[in-house]
Amino acid sequence: MNKPIGIFDSGVGGTSIWKEIRRILPAEDTIYLADSKNAPYGAKSQQEILQLSIKNTELLLHMGCKIIVVACNTATTNAIDYLRKTYSVPFIGIEPAIKPAALQSKSKTVGVLATRGTLSSSLFHSTAENHANGIEIVEQEGTGLVPLIEAGEVSSNDMKTLLQKYLKPMLAAGIDYLVLGCTHYPYLIPVLKELLPAHVKIIDSGEAVARQTKAVLEKEGLQTESEVFGTSIFYSNSDLFVLNNFLEDDDAIDVQHKIF
Repeated sequence: MNKPIGIFDSGVGGTSIWKEIRRILPAEDTIYLADSKNAPYGAKSQQEILQLSIKNTELLLHMGCKIIVVACNTATTNAIDYLRKTYSVPFIGIEPAIKPAALQSKSKTVGVLATRGTLSSSLFHSTAENHANGIEIVEQEGTGLVPLIEAGEVSSNDMKTLLQKYLKPMLAAGIDYLVLGCTHYPYLIPVLKELLPAHVKIIDSGEAVARQTKAVLEKEGLQTESEVFGTSIFYSNSDLFVLNNFLEDDDAIDVQHKIF
């Protein structure tokens, strides 16, 4: 089916998911909504997150999307059940990769860096309970990280100061895996590697989400019939300069401003 994959996030963070989808499904067209005007979602109420997720979903459906990737941990944990019950297209969500970290941890202590909206959700807690039996989960709310990433200050002194503050209690607890529970956070991996001991492994969900997207497209018979490289359209309701900074220089990418 030659319709696009729809992707939305509270800003630029979900481009980390888009890059994995692009790598694994290069012939698929994609439409990405960066709702940067309302970032971060993690500080909002569940009702606000739900309403923003509905708005983004309906805009992507209006643009003809055949499947929607909720490329935001907070939106997934607070809204995806409603979206799946309400709309007929398949939805792919993002959950912190607690399971692989728990299975591989030797210290039996895993750190999770996420937004308040993710850490406080019932989906997060059920995931932790189901996959982290016998594992200590050290939760850390990443207050202030998303605004700095949205501002392009990924490796700034302010960012490093915040990360050092957030990593300190997790390292003191003896973590050997750090799970990134927000799609913005993979852009912090180079800085995190500078600040973490070499034995601490970092896990994010990007590749797993792209593979799940591919599997659902195949199961539902929704794959593109095209054999050429797909096009990607990005819409932002905020500064396009910031979004452009997170995208490769590619003729198949079209970045536009859109009020939504």
